[in-house]
Amino acid sequence: MTDRPSPLVGVGVVVIEQGRMLLVERGRGILAGSWAIPGGKVRYGERLTDAAVREVREETGLDVALGEVVWAGESLGDSDPPEHHFVLVDFTGKVKGGEARAGDDAADVVFVPLGELRSWPLTPTMYDLLDRLGF
Repeated sequence: MTDRPSPLVGVGVVVIEQGRMLLVERGRGILAGSWAIPGGKVRYGERLTDAAVREVREETGLDVALGEVVWAGESLGDSDPPEHHFVLVDFTGKVKGGEARAGDDAADVVFVPLGELRSWPLTPTMYDLLDRLGF
């Protein structure tokens, strides 16, 4: 049996304001150029909720208050063995401060009208999240 690394844990935050969802364009790494809710990897010893708040701040400049978990799933690469394996947990969030601007590994940040979300080039797991949320 070949030793393989353990899956990485990632978090995301669904921020909806005035009928629009906050999205970031992935600036590098897996799926660069595609759009998703802000989020990223959990650091060793970091709580999921702390990681979610930190990632939103780093990628968007916004401070959020977290709500409930709205989706959990995983992202696996298409190859065998997969080139990546992420376990993902997404929370709801409300903006409580800051100014929207792209930062860290985000190339851009926008609020997208809910009715237009599926026309954007989204990451594959975003479609599962949108299904779960009813969009």
